[in-house]
Amino acid sequence: MATGCIYGLIGPNGAGKTTLLSVVSGSLKPTSGKIECHGKDITGLKSHQVIKAGVARTHQIVRPLGSLSVQRNVEVGIRFGRKRLSGAAAENAAQELLDMVGLAPYARVLASTLSIGNQKRLELARALATGPDLLLCDEMCGGLTNAETQTMLSLLARIRDAGTTIVYIEHDMKAVMSVCERITVLNFGQKLAEGTPDEIRNDPAVVEAYLGKSFGKGEPGD
Repeated sequence: MATGCIYGLIGPNGAGKTTLLSVVSGSLKPTSGKIECHGKDITGLKSHQVIKAGVARTHQIVRPLGSLSVQRNVEVGIRFGRKRLSGAAAENAAQELLDMVGLAPYARVLASTLSIGNQKRLELARALATGPDLLLCDEMCGGLTNAETQTMLSLLARIRDAGTTIVYIEHDMKAVMSVCERITVLNFGQKLAEGTPDEIRNDPAVVEAYLGKSFGKGEPGD
Protein backbone atom coordinates (compact mmCIF):
# COMPACT_ATOMS: atom_id res chain seq x y z
CA MET A 1 0.00 0.00 0.00
CA ALA A 2 1.47 3.32 -1.10
CA THR A 3 1.52 6.14 1.43
CA GLY A 4 -0.52 9.31 1.12
CA CYS A 5 -3.46 7.76 -0.73
CA ILE A 6 -7.12 7.05 0.01
CA TYR A 7 -8.05 3.41 -0.46
CA GLY A 8 -11.72 2.51 -0.68
CA LEU A 9 -13.04 -0.71 0.84
CA ILE A 10 -16.47 -1.75 -0.38
CA GLY A 11 -18.63 -4.84 -0.50
CA PRO A 12 -22.08 -6.21 0.39
CA ASN A 13 -23.42 -6.87 3.88
CA GLY A 14 -21.26 -9.30 5.82
CA ALA A 15 -18.33 -9.05 3.42
CA GLY A 16 -15.90 -8.45 6.28
CA LYS A 17 -15.10 -4.76 5.88
CA THR A 18 -15.57 -3.60 9.45
CA THR A 19 -14.10 -6.86 10.72
CA LEU A 20 -10.95 -6.16 8.71
CA LEU A 21 -10.64 -2.69 10.26
CA SER A 22 -11.18 -4.18 13.71
CA VAL A 23 -8.41 -6.71 13.15
CA VAL A 24 -5.95 -4.11 11.86
CA SER A 25 -6.75 -1.69 14.70
CA GLY A 26 -6.37 -4.30 17.42
CA SER A 27 -10.02 -4.61 18.43
CA LEU A 28 -10.14 -8.21 17.19
CA LYS A 29 -7.40 -10.82 17.02
CA PRO A 30 -6.86 -12.45 13.64
CA THR A 31 -7.22 -16.22 13.36
CA SER A 32 -4.46 -16.36 10.75
CA GLY A 33 -2.19 -14.16 8.66
CA LYS A 34 0.03 -11.25 9.61
CA ILE A 35 -0.42 -7.47 9.83
CA GLU A 36 2.56 -5.21 9.23
CA CYS A 37 2.96 -1.45 9.64
CA HIS A 38 6.17 0.23 8.50
CA GLY A 39 7.68 -3.25 8.19
CA LYS A 40 6.90 -4.10 11.82
CA ASP A 41 4.66 -7.01 12.77
CA ILE A 42 1.67 -5.62 14.73
CA THR A 43 -0.41 -8.79 14.57
CA GLY A 44 -2.39 -9.31 17.76
CA LEU A 45 -1.30 -6.08 19.46
CA LYS A 46 -3.82 -4.34 21.70
CA SER A 47 -5.56 -1.23 20.42
CA HIS A 48 -3.40 1.22 22.39
CA GLN A 49 -0.27 -0.50 21.08
CA VAL A 50 -1.54 -0.28 17.50
CA ILE A 51 -2.15 3.45 18.02
CA LYS A 52 1.46 3.86 19.17
CA ALA A 53 2.52 2.04 15.98
CA GLY A 54 0.77 4.73 13.92
CA VAL A 55 -2.69 3.31 13.17
CA ALA A 56 -5.95 4.95 14.28
CA ARG A 57 -9.57 4.36 13.37
CA THR A 58 -12.96 5.99 13.42
CA HIS A 59 -16.14 4.03 14.10
CA GLN A 60 -19.36 3.77 12.14
CA ILE A 61 -21.25 4.43 15.38
CA VAL A 62 -19.54 7.45 16.89
CA ARG A 63 -18.18 7.10 20.40
CA PRO A 64 -17.46 10.52 21.91
CA LEU A 65 -16.72 10.96 25.59
CA GLY A 66 -20.10 12.59 26.08
CA SER A 67 -19.48 14.07 29.52
CA LEU A 68 -16.37 15.93 28.31
CA SER A 69 -16.16 19.02 26.15
CA VAL A 70 -15.38 18.74 22.47
CA GLN A 71 -11.87 20.07 23.07
CA ARG A 72 -11.20 17.67 25.95
CA ASN A 73 -12.25 14.77 23.72
CA VAL A 74 -9.51 15.71 21.28
CA GLU A 75 -6.98 16.37 24.03
CA VAL A 76 -7.34 12.78 25.25
CA GLY A 77 -5.90 11.54 21.95
CA ILE A 78 -3.15 14.14 22.01
CA ARG A 79 -2.13 13.35 25.58
CA PHE A 80 -2.22 9.57 25.30
CA GLY A 81 -1.51 8.95 21.60
CA ARG A 82 1.83 9.18 19.83
CA LYS A 83 2.32 12.91 20.48
CA ARG A 84 2.10 12.67 24.29
CA LEU A 85 1.68 16.40 24.71
CA SER A 86 0.42 18.01 27.90
CA GLY A 87 -0.62 21.37 29.29
CA ALA A 88 -0.79 24.33 26.92
CA ALA A 89 0.84 22.33 24.11
CA ALA A 90 -2.00 19.78 24.21
CA GLU A 91 -4.62 22.53 24.31
CA ASN A 92 -3.09 24.33 21.34
CA ALA A 93 -2.81 21.13 19.31
CA ALA A 94 -6.46 20.32 20.07
CA GLN A 95 -7.55 23.78 18.99
CA GLU A 96 -5.67 23.40 15.70
CA LEU A 97 -7.42 20.09 14.99
CA LEU A 98 -10.82 21.51 15.86
CA ASP A 99 -10.20 24.42 13.53
CA MET A 100 -9.19 22.00 10.79
CA VAL A 101 -12.40 19.96 11.04
CA GLY A 102 -14.63 22.99 11.53
CA LEU A 103 -15.49 22.46 15.20
CA ALA A 104 -13.64 25.41 16.76
CA PRO A 105 -16.91 27.20 17.67
CA TYR A 106 -17.99 24.11 19.65
CA ALA A 107 -14.77 23.60 21.61
CA ARG A 108 -16.34 24.26 25.02
CA VAL A 109 -19.67 22.46 24.57
CA LEU A 110 -20.33 18.90 25.72
CA ALA A 111 -19.61 16.34 23.01
CA SER A 112 -22.95 14.64 23.69
CA THR A 113 -24.84 17.76 22.52
CA LEU A 114 -23.36 17.82 19.02
CA SER A 115 -25.41 16.95 15.95
CA ILE A 116 -24.58 13.67 14.21
CA GLY A 117 -22.70 15.55 11.51
CA ASN A 118 -20.53 17.33 14.05
CA GLN A 119 -20.05 14.15 16.07
CA LYS A 120 -18.64 12.57 12.90
CA ARG A 121 -16.20 15.47 12.60
CA LEU A 122 -15.26 15.02 16.25
CA GLU A 123 -14.70 11.30 15.67
CA LEU A 124 -12.29 12.22 12.89
CA ALA A 125 -10.49 14.83 15.03
CA ARG A 126 -10.11 12.37 17.90
CA ALA A 127 -8.50 9.81 15.61
CA LEU A 128 -6.17 12.42 14.09
CA ALA A 129 -5.19 13.55 17.59
CA THR A 130 -3.30 10.29 18.11
CA GLY A 131 -0.94 11.20 15.24
CA PRO A 132 -1.60 8.32 12.83
CA ASP A 133 0.26 7.45 9.65
CA LEU A 134 -2.66 5.18 8.68
CA LEU A 135 -6.24 6.26 9.34
CA LEU A 136 -9.02 3.69 9.13
CA CYS A 137 -12.38 5.35 8.44
CA ASP A 138 -15.64 3.43 8.79
CA GLU A 139 -18.58 5.10 7.02
CA MET A 140 -17.74 8.68 7.83
CA CYS A 141 -20.56 9.90 5.57
CA GLY A 142 -23.29 7.64 6.96
CA GLY A 143 -26.29 9.69 8.05
CA LEU A 144 -24.92 12.96 6.69
CA THR A 145 -26.64 15.42 4.38
CA ASN A 146 -25.26 15.99 0.89
CA ALA A 147 -23.55 19.20 2.03
CA GLU A 148 -22.08 17.48 5.10
CA THR A 149 -20.87 14.61 2.91
CA GLN A 150 -19.02 16.98 0.59
CA THR A 151 -17.40 18.68 3.60
CA MET A 152 -16.31 15.31 4.99
CA LEU A 153 -14.84 14.22 1.66
CA SER A 154 -12.92 17.48 1.43
CA LEU A 155 -11.55 16.85 4.93
CA LEU A 156 -10.41 13.36 3.97
CA ALA A 157 -8.67 14.75 0.90
CA ARG A 158 -6.88 17.38 3.03
CA ILE A 159 -5.74 14.69 5.45
CA ARG A 160 -4.43 12.62 2.57
CA ASP A 161 -2.66 15.61 1.06
CA ALA A 162 -0.92 16.16 4.41
CA GLY A 163 0.62 12.68 4.09
CA THR A 164 -1.72 10.39 6.01
CA THR A 165 -2.81 7.19 4.29
CA ILE A 166 -6.53 6.43 4.59
CA VAL A 167 -8.50 3.21 4.28
CA TYR A 168 -12.10 4.22 3.79
CA ILE A 169 -15.22 2.06 4.12
CA GLU A 170 -18.28 3.70 2.63
CA HIS A 171 -21.58 2.71 0.97
CA ASP A 172 -22.10 5.98 -0.82
CA MET A 173 -20.58 4.85 -4.10
CA LYS A 174 -20.44 8.36 -5.51
CA ALA A 175 -18.38 9.39 -2.48
CA VAL A 176 -16.05 6.42 -2.83
CA MET A 177 -15.54 6.90 -6.55
CA SER A 178 -14.86 10.61 -6.16
CA VAL A 179 -12.24 10.52 -3.40
CA CYS A 180 -10.43 7.16 -3.61
CA GLU A 181 -7.39 6.45 -5.78
CA ARG A 182 -7.84 2.69 -5.51
CA ILE A 183 -10.67 0.49 -4.32
CA THR A 184 -10.75 -3.06 -2.97
CA VAL A 185 -13.99 -5.06 -3.12
CA LEU A 186 -14.64 -7.74 -0.51
CA ASN A 187 -17.21 -10.48 -0.85
CA PHE A 188 -17.75 -13.18 1.80
CA GLY A 189 -14.41 -12.33 3.40
CA GLN A 190 -12.45 -12.67 0.17
CA LYS A 191 -10.99 -10.04 -2.13
CA LEU A 192 -13.18 -9.96 -5.20
CA ALA A 193 -11.42 -7.17 -7.08
CA GLU A 194 -8.99 -4.30 -6.73
CA GLY A 195 -8.31 -1.35 -8.99
CA THR A 196 -9.00 2.25 -9.85
CA PRO A 197 -12.55 3.59 -9.53
CA ASP A 198 -13.10 3.19 -13.28
CA GLU A 199 -11.84 -0.37 -13.22
CA ILE A 200 -14.09 -1.27 -10.29
CA ARG A 201 -17.10 0.48 -11.81
CA ASN A 202 -16.74 -1.59 -14.98
CA ASP A 203 -15.75 -4.94 -13.46
CA PRO A 204 -18.50 -7.48 -14.32
CA ALA A 205 -17.86 -9.52 -11.16
CA VAL A 206 -18.21 -6.44 -8.97
CA VAL A 207 -21.38 -5.30 -10.73
CA GLU A 208 -22.91 -8.74 -10.30
CA ALA A 209 -21.90 -9.23 -6.66
CA TYR A 210 -22.37 -5.72 -5.31
CA LEU A 211 -23.10 -2.72 -7.50
CA GLY A 212 -25.82 -4.28 -9.62
CA LYS A 213 -28.82 -2.31 -10.78
CA SER A 214 -28.79 -0.20 -7.62
CA PHE A 215 -25.57 1.57 -8.55
CA GLY A 216 -26.31 5.24 -9.00
CA LYS A 217 -29.88 4.87 -7.75
CA GLY A 218 -29.35 4.52 -4.01
CA GLU A 219 -26.50 2.37 -2.81
CA PRO A 220 -26.54 -0.96 -0.98
CA GLY A 221 -26.40 -0.93 2.80
CA ASP A 222 -23.91 -2.61 5.11
